[in-house]
Amino acid sequence: MLDKKKKDRIIAKHQTHGTDTGSPHVQIAILTAEIKELSNHLLEHKKDFSSRKGLLRKVSERRRLMRYLKREEPKAYEKLMADLKLE
Repeated sequence: MLDKKKKDRIIAKHQTHGTDTGSPHVQIAILTAEIKELSNHLLEHKKDFSSRKGLLRKVSERRRLMRYLKREEPKAYEKLMADLKLE
């Protein structure tokens, strides 16, 4: 789980306007950070199956948002993928 300061930094970096907290750009960035944290947690705790289920849920949600962003704003999608270092 991301702490508030880290989440606020991610939102500030990826928001599209001053009060934006829920655009696909921000949601994908937050999900990416949460996925990284959960992946590191699962390396240490291999038998934590409830966290593994949460990780899979977050990955599928991010994939859905990425498909939406690619369809609606291809240039913004490419920029976000470069910023987050995703394939």
